[in-house]
Amino acid sequence: MQGLIDAFWRAAAYCLHPRVIALSLLPLAIGGVLVFGFMFFFWESAIASVRATLENWRLIESLLQWLDSMGLQSFRSALAAIVVLAGVLPVVLLLSLLLVALCMTPAIVGLVAQRRFPLLEKKRGGTLVQSVLASLGATLLALVLIVLSMPLWLIPPLVMVLPPLIWGWLTYRVFGFDVLAEHASAEERRGLLKDHRIPMLTMGVISGYLGAVPSLIWAVSGVTGVILAPFMILVAIWLYTLVFAFSTAWFTHYALAALQARRAAEPVAESALVIDTP
Repeated sequence: MQGLIDAFWRAAAYCLHPRVIALSLLPLAIGGVLVFGFMFFFWESAIASVRATLENWRLIESLLQWLDSMGLQSFRSALAAIVVLAGVLPVVLLLSLLLVALCMTPAIVGLVAQRRFPLLEKKRGGTLVQSVLASLGATLLALVLIVLSMPLWLIPPLVMVLPPLIWGWLTYRVFGFDVLAEHASAEERRGLLKDHRIPMLTMGVISGYLGAVPSLIWAVSGVTGVILAPFMILVAIWLYTLVFAFSTAWFTHYALAALQARRAAEPVAESALVIDTP
């Protein structure tokens, strides 16, 4: 627990490093281009399709007619956009996670290793191809879990539990592999991920709750958030990027410290084995 807390404060300090802040602009630029491209080509058609679907549902149409009678006609036009945004936000979150893993994680790991673990040997137990495949595989599984669990989100307590658990597991799987790929051997990586599974899952779940902050901004903004959707999406991407950059630094500090302690204990264990051998 002490190592987890120590890594937390170190990671928070690293997020204020000028190089980390500058690196966060690259995922923002890439994500912004992709999201604005979607909005330019598909936004209106997506809203029209969702509106037509909602109006074909008798229960929804009855609700909208009642809102119209209450003088809330603006909600009818905003509802379809809210539904589309609700579907876009998880994609934006996953996109931010993958962009941070690809664009920022190697640089953050290198920065932490250079400043805190300069003597830690690099055994390069993971390749870029393995990292990309592992990240994509975990992301696809997380998407399946999100879709399957969405009906349960209608139960108030579960909506505060299930999404952070899924994001937490995904963060653990992605960053747990990436931050150890350069310095640990494949055997060391598997051993560390097994021995430190609970602390790393805890870190992932906390990161998942931190990742819910941009969604809360949408909830608070209401209809205004729909009107300012392009700007709000950019803000969300940047906030997600900072959250995952912090998570990367947190996992890096914790995992490399655990790797250094593991290697420091190996000669002791070997010496004890030699002494005990008759």
